[in-house]
Amino acid sequence: MMIEHMEIRPLGKEDIDEVVRIHHVITGKPTPAVVRELLRKSLDDRSSAAFVAVLDGHVVGFMMGVFKRGAFGLDHSFWIEMMGVDPKYMGSGIGQAIGTKVFEFCKDQGVHDVYTTVRWDSVDLLSFFKTLGFDRSNFINLKKSLQ
Repeated sequence: MMIEHMEIRPLGKEDIDEVVRIHHVITGKPTPAVVRELLRKSLDDRSSAAFVAVLDGHVVGFMMGVFKRGAFGLDHSFWIEMMGVDPKYMGSGIGQAIGTKVFEFCKDQGVHDVYTTVRWDSVDLLSFFKTLGFDRSNFINLKKSLQ
């Protein structure tokens, strides 16, 4: 698949519906309102950033995260919270292109460490992040259910 005319740019207000559509297609579930809220927040909040991949005038992928200072004992880091590529375009390098753009943006912001959290049973997502150069960190993800 040819992606040479693809544009990677910051998320715009006009992109939110397409990002929500991609999220819905990937998860197979209605997209929670909080996702739309996080995307809107990233438009104005300098502590977050979101980018989209646009091909032929349509959003085909996205990545969104937040900057953290002093969190978890780290100096300055970026945490990828959400990402997705329209399943029709998976495997075509779109995710890698968005990731590269996010890494360049982070470097420009003085950030040298990028983190994300992935479920252990999400083999495809683990594989994707490995292709971007991610490896296990020194963190252990802990959970307590309050039911």
